[in-house]
Amino acid sequence: MWRRVTSVSHLTFAHKSTVNKNACTFKCWESFTTEIPRKEKTTYQRAKTPFITFVLGGPGSGKGTQCMKIVENFGFTHLSAGELLRREIASNSADGIMILNTIKEGKIVPSELTIKLIQKEMELSDNYKFLIDGFPRSEDNRKAFEQIFGAEPDVVLFFDCPEDEMVKRVLNRNQGRVDDNIDTIKKRLKVFTALNLPVVNHYLEKGKLYKINGVGTVDEIYKQVHPVFSSFHFEKQVRV
Repeated sequence: MWRRVTSVSHLTFAHKSTVNKNACTFKCWESFTTEIPRKEKTTYQRAKTPFITFVLGGPGSGKGTQCMKIVENFGFTHLSAGELLRREIASNSADGIMILNTIKEGKIVPSELTIKLIQKEMELSDNYKFLIDGFPRSEDNRKAFEQIFGAEPDVVLFFDCPEDEMVKRVLNRNQGRVDDNIDTIKKRLKVFTALNLPVVNHYLEKGKLYKINGVGTVDEIYKQVHPVFSSFHFEKQVRV
């Protein structure tokens, strides 16, 4: 489990040969256990700095499927922004009702709400490697995340896929989701194209973006993804 502490550290993030020289602050995280058997005492251990990967791509671009393979091979924790929002909808909370209406209109859920859900899951995890799938979807999302967390992502994956292919995939997946119908899909794609391109361009300029061709079999696409993470020499262990 992670919890935030008051101290901060100055970090420099790097992307392969491109070094980000702008130091930024990140709220430190600690892992802790409650009680250790036999010794009957509480211990605290300093955790590694969270390694954050944004996973971007339109609905049906295949990013969720690729996230599962990254989790399997590199031990990341997968946080799907869409799944967290759907879980909140299922709770029938006031936030959930607002989220449902926003999604039906094909609009973007307020940044602070999505970030709150993501942050809660990170704090509950004992992992330090996170895939944040489907976020940020706009410059407002991006700026809010970096302001609240005080840091940028280490890696940004962008799954580039033609619109007709994404529409076909979403209609064929038949998951019973409220937003899996032709009208809503087209709205979502229109919003995605308008709002996500500035985010993609921002991280491209920062040297953090890896553009992945989203057309092909799962294994063919993963061949492009694997080298991104193998370059960081992560341990191959499964974390959920």
